[in-house]
Amino acid sequence: MRSLLVRYGLAMTSVVLVAFLVPLGLLARSLAEERGLDGGRQDAQSVAVFAAGSQDATQLEAAVLAVNDGARRTTVFLPDGRVVGEPAAPSSAVELAGRGRALTARTNGGVEVLLPVGGPTGVAVVRTFVPDAALTQGVQRSWLLLAGVGVVLLGATALAGGLIARRLSRSVLELSEVADRLGNGDLSARVEPSGPPEVASVGRVLNGLGARVAGLLAAEREVVADVSHRLRTPITALRLDVDLLADRNDRERLAGHVDHLVSAVDEVIRTARQGVQDAPAARCDAVAVARERARFWRLLATDQGRELRVDAPGEALMVGLSAADLGAGLDALVDNVFTHTQDGTAFALVVTAARDLVRVAVEDRGAGFPIGDLAARGRSGTGSTGLGLDVARTTAERAGGRLLLEHPATGARVVLELPRLA
Repeated sequence: MRSLLVRYGLAMTSVVLVAFLVPLGLLARSLAEERGLDGGRQDAQSVAVFAAGSQDATQLEAAVLAVNDGARRTTVFLPDGRVVGEPAAPSSAVELAGRGRALTARTNGGVEVLLPVGGPTGVAVVRTFVPDAALTQGVQRSWLLLAGVGVVLLGATALAGGLIARRLSRSVLELSEVADRLGNGDLSARVEPSGPPEVASVGRVLNGLGARVAGLLAAEREVVADVSHRLRTPITALRLDVDLLADRNDRERLAGHVDHLVSAVDEVIRTARQGVQDAPAARCDAVAVARERARFWRLLATDQGRELRVDAPGEALMVGLSAADLGAGLDALVDNVFTHTQDGTAFALVVTAARDLVRVAVEDRGAGFPIGDLAARGRSGTGSTGLGLDVARTTAERAGGRLLLEHPATGARVVLELPRLA
C-alpha cells in the first residue's frame, strides 16, 4: 500500500513537472536564440553607421575589428565589390539584402543578420554571422537547472508521500491485525483509532463491533449454561428411576447411559462458562469411531427391527477431529435416522477414502430428504429442532471439511467429507 501511494504521488508530480518544465525549457532556448540575434543586430547596426560613408575605409575597418572580437563575425560587402572584415562569400541572402531589404537567414553553422545601408555609390550590405553556439548559449545550463529542480521535487514528493503513506498504512495495518484477531476469536482485541478521519472512524466502529460480539457471546453462553443446568433435575429423576429397576443388567446398562448423559451436560456447561479454548490439534481413526458408534446404536436398532450395517476398510483412516467430536457428529446423524424414518428401516455407516479425503456417511432406506435447505441451522422441515445436521456440519467444518446431502435412488445419504491425515 505504501509503495502504491508513493507511486501515485510520483506520477502526479511527474505530470505537473512535464507540464511546467518542458515549456520553461523551450522558453529558455527561445530567449537564448533571441539574445544571440539581438547581439548580431547590434553589431550590424554599429558597423552600418560607418558603412554609409564607405569612402572612409579606415574608420569602417576599425568598426568591424571592434565588433569582431567575440563569437559573432561581421562582414561588409561594399557596392564596388570590396569586402571589409571577416572574409565571406556573398550568398543569395546577401544579394537579396543588396536590394534594400533587411533580413535574417539560416546558413551553415548559424544565422546571418543582414542589414542594407544606402550610400552615394550604392547599397552596402552589413552581414553579421551568429554561430549556433551563440544562439544556444546558456540553454544547456538552464535545462540542467530545470532537471535538477524536477529531481528535487520528485525526491521531496517521494519523501512526503512515504511519510504520509507510512502513517496511513500503519493505521490500516493495525485495523487489519485487530480484525484478524477478532476473526480468530480474540474478542478482547481493540485498535487505537488513528490516521485520517475516515480510517479512525473505521477503528471506532471495529472496536464497537468487538465489544458487541463479546457481549452477545457472553449472554449466549450464560443462556446455554442455564438451560443445560436445568437438565440436571430431570436427569436426577431419571437416575432414581433407573436405580429402581429390578433387572440388574438393564439397571447397569441404563445407568451407564445416564452417566454418559451427565458427562455430556457437564461438558456443555463447562464449555458455555469458559468459552472455546485453544486446544492441541486433535486426530482420530474414523474407522474405529464408526465401528464404536455402531456398537452403541446396535441395541436400539435391533429393538426397532432395523438392520445396521458397517462398511469400512480394514486400515485406519486418520482425520483431524477428536474421537468425541466425530462420534458426536455421527450420533446426530444416526439420531436423525431413528427420528425421521419408520421402525424397520435399515441404515448403514460407511467409511471410504478417496485420495486425500475421508468420507464418513450415514445412509438409510427411508423416504429421503424433503425439499429445502436442511443444512441451515434450526431448519428440519419435520417439526424437530433442526440442529442435528448443523451439529454434523459444524463438526466437518472444524476439521476443514464439509457436510454433503446426497440423494441416492432410495433413501438418503449424509456425508462428512474430511481431509485425510497422514
